[in-house]
Amino acid sequence: MSTPPDQPARPLGHPHGEEPRVPRSLRTAAAYSWRIIAVGVVVRVAFSVLGQFHRIAVPVFLGLVFTAVLRPVAGLLARRMPRSLAVAVALIGGMILVLGALTLVGKAAAGQRSGLEKEFVAGIDRIERQLEGPPFRLPPSAFNDLQSRLGDLLSSHRSTLISTALSGASRLLEVLTVLALALFCTVFFTYSGDRQWQWLCDQLPGEARGRVTIAGRAAWRTFTGYTYGILLVAATNAILVGGALFALGVPLAVPLALLEFLAAFVPLIGSPIALAIAAVIALASKGPFIALLVVALVVVIGQIEGHLLHPLVMSWAVRLHPVVVALAVVGGAVAAGVIGAVVAVPLVAVVWSVYQALRGGTGRAE
Repeated sequence: MSTPPDQPARPLGHPHGEEPRVPRSLRTAAAYSWRIIAVGVVVRVAFSVLGQFHRIAVPVFLGLVFTAVLRPVAGLLARRMPRSLAVAVALIGGMILVLGALTLVGKAAAGQRSGLEKEFVAGIDRIERQLEGPPFRLPPSAFNDLQSRLGDLLSSHRSTLISTALSGASRLLEVLTVLALALFCTVFFTYSGDRQWQWLCDQLPGEARGRVTIAGRAAWRTFTGYTYGILLVAATNAILVGGALFALGVPLAVPLALLEFLAAFVPLIGSPIALAIAAVIALASKGPFIALLVVALVVVIGQIEGHLLHPLVMSWAVRLHPVVVALAVVGGAVAAGVIGAVVAVPLVAVVWSVYQALRGGTGRAE
C-alpha cells in the first residue's frame, strides 16, 4: 500500500511518527548503574562508620574469627565436660599455642642477632664494592655522602623519632586493649553465640524472622569457611616460605615465615610485601644471587596461592573472582587502611552469600 503524496512518510518501526525511544540496553545499563552507585554509597558509609568506631568493630571482628576457630574445639570438649569448662580450656589452649609460637620466634631472632649484624655489615660492604665496579662504577664518595646524610637526617629528626616511639607505646596499649576486648567477646560468642542470635531474631517482627534466620546461617557458614580457608592458605604459605628461606640460608627464616603467615590475611598483596622484605634481608646478608632466588620465590608462591590455594580452598565458602577480590582489597584499604584491606574480602563474601541465600539459592556463587 503506497503512501499518499500529501502525507509525509513515517519512520519504520515507530508508529504514528513518534520519536525513537531510549534503547532497551541503555535503559538496563542506567538501571544497574544507579543500583551500583547506591551500593557503593552504602559500602562507603559502612566503612566510614567502622572507621569511626574501629576500637569496637575490630574487637568484634577478631572475636568472630577466634570464635570460628575455637567453637568446634569447644564443642568437642563439651561432650566430656561442662560447656563453660570446655570454652575455658579451648581459649587457654589457643592462647598458649599463640604465645608459644611468638616465644619461639623471639628466641630465634635473639639468637641470630649478633651473627645477623655481622652479615649485614659484610653484605653492605659487598654491595658497595659491586656498585663501585663495572658496570655501575659509582665513586666511593657517593657512599660516604650517603652515610653522612643518613646521620644528619637521624640527628635532625631525633625529636620526631622519639615522639614516634612514644606514640608507638600508646599504640601498643591500644592493641592490648583491643585484644582484651576481643577475648572478652570470644568467650561469650563461643559459649552462647547461638542463643544470643536467637534472642536477636526473636525481637524482630514475625514476618522478618525467617529471612533473617536464613541470612544469619548463610553469613556464619560463609564467614567460618573463609576463616578456615584463609588460615589454611596462610599456614601453607608460611611453611613454603620458611622452608625455602631456611634452605637458602637466609637469616631470620622463622620470623619471616610468621610475617608471611600474617601477611596472607591480606589477599593478593600481603604475601608479595612480606617476601619483598625477605628479599631485602637476603640481599644484605647473602648477596644478589640469593636475593634473586627469593624474588623467584615471590613469583612461584604467588602463582600457587592465586591459581591453586585460593580457588580450591575458597570454594568451601564463596567463590569470588580474583578481580572482585582485588577490587575489594583496594577499596577496603582506601576506605579504612590495613583494617579495611583485611575485612573487605570476608565482608564481600558474606554479603554475596546472604544475597544468594535470600534469593532461594544455595548461598554459593556459581
